[in-house]
Amino acid sequence: MTRFARSMSGTAGAVLAVCGAALLAGCLSDPGPRIGGSGRCSDAGLGWAIGQPADEATMRRLLRESGAGLIDPLGPDSRVRGDHRDDRLRVRIDADNRIRSARCE
Repeated sequence: MTRFARSMSGTAGAVLAVCGAALLAGCLSDPGPRIGGSGRCSDAGLGWAIGQPADEATMRRLLRESGAGLIDPLGPDSRVRGDHRDDRLRVRIDADNRIRSARCE
């Protein structure tokens, strides 16, 4: 390997390391999901969603109206743990992408 090739591989490695560190720092500075509602879920008025398509607009409306801080869409084959969170809305979706239920769990 020539001296030029060795110096270029060292430079390229340094550049890649700096770029990788910058990308990682950007990921680490993201605070994660933001709670838009009160953080306390209430599913009392969400019956309107049964049978509706599970699209982005419907999910956003469910999240807003429930006050939940976290929405958990569950497909027909999804498995869930039995834990309960006061701030989580679980939306069960069938194979046709229609909402079967929306409950705080």
